[in-house]
Amino acid sequence: MSKIAIVYWSGTGNTEAMADFVKAGAVRAGSEPDVFTPETFGSGLADQYEAIAFGCPAMGDEELEETEFLPMFEAVEEKLRGKKIALFGSYDWGTGEWMDNWKSQCEKVGAVFVCDCVIANNEPDDEAEAALKAMGEALARI
Repeated sequence: MSKIAIVYWSGTGNTEAMADFVKAGAVRAGSEPDVFTPETFGSGLADQYEAIAFGCPAMGDEELEETEFLPMFEAVEEKLRGKKIALFGSYDWGTGEWMDNWKSQCEKVGAVFVCDCVIANNEPDDEAEAALKAMGEALARI
């Protein structure tokens, strides 16, 4: 069983709900993931986990949240080479470009994706819920 961290930022509660589904999937698979917000997670903690799920909604012009999440993510980015990760987040408008850009950024530093990224338009629907729980299970089974 993998030691898993779930790190998310949520402005409206949608991405927090998504993080809860990832956790539920990991717990169902027998893991007890640790859940963090950006202010409680940093590069020193990244080394302690075999797998990390990052969650952030699209903000502004389809970008990661700049005040809390992005600084934390940039601080841990160098630790992602070879690290098993998953990405999730919600959006209100747009096409999901922020997730495509974020995934590309992670691939460039050598992160290893354990499953497809999951996005939800506003609140996660039943399909997103199932995908997020499967994400948690995939992280737990590494």
